[in-house]
Amino acid sequence: MLVATAISGSLAIIIALSLYLRSKPILDTKPLSDLIFSSTWLPSIGSFGLYPAIVSTLYVTLIAMIISVPLSILSAIYLAEYAKENLRRRILPLVDLLSGIPPVVYGVWGVLTIVPFVAYIAPVVGNLGIPFISAGKYSTGYSLIAGGIVLAIMVFPLIISITVQLFRTVPFEVREASLSMGATRWQTVKHVLMRVTLPGIAAAIILGFSRAIGETMAVLMVVGNVFAVPASVFDPAYPLTALIANNYGELMSIPLYDSALLFAALILMLIILLFTVSARLILIRIERRMTVG
Repeated sequence: MLVATAISGSLAIIIALSLYLRSKPILDTKPLSDLIFSSTWLPSIGSFGLYPAIVSTLYVTLIAMIISVPLSILSAIYLAEYAKENLRRRILPLVDLLSGIPPVVYGVWGVLTIVPFVAYIAPVVGNLGIPFISAGKYSTGYSLIAGGIVLAIMVFPLIISITVQLFRTVPFEVREASLSMGATRWQTVKHVLMRVTLPGIAAAIILGFSRAIGETMAVLMVVGNVFAVPASVFDPAYPLTALIANNYGELMSIPLYDSALLFAALILMLIILLFTVSARLILIRIERRMTVG
């Protein structure tokens, strides 16, 4: 068991080390600032700027989390605390079914429904004059917002399922104690249950973020794959996952091409690691405050 634990625990380190060793040729040749902050991706002339892909990855993931987190938590609260047992038994299996749908199916569905919907509303929203929202007046639908919506739907079942289970593990006596003090059901949820389950909900959000930022196929199909920094949510983008999936295995005769793509994979892994560690530190501070309180 110790050996199995050591192997599973060291896999992340092994993967990161492998990516670094394969990325070393381009790191030894090109300045790190040029790779991260340059916007020119022309492998034929030796330019491997990843800035638009990094920004696109962060934008599309942020949009997905902004959409998914409040909707998922509110849905979980309803299913755990307000829905009748009959309805809960019917809805939860459907939520779990969403998590088993292959990403390519989400991608096809996004192309057939989300992309036309985004293309339809883009001119309407484009007249509002809101920065980062109104720039895409003539959007084709393949855009950041389309990728964010598809990712949000893919993250829904993960956060909802975990949050529902967290609420259901809280002893019934805790609810009774709050209600006996004159609190309403919503006040009990807001001030008692949310406080007790906050660390677990934060962990569910971290898992959802990791799922969203690492998703490839569904995003690749709806985000447009245009290598430029998006100025609007209705502009096309090119996340790191799509860049790697579209280009790895092609034109590998170009010097440093494979090294640049593996460096992009390393950046993606480091972004996930940075967010996870930061979220864990914030979570530890929250738990300490709750303990002191």
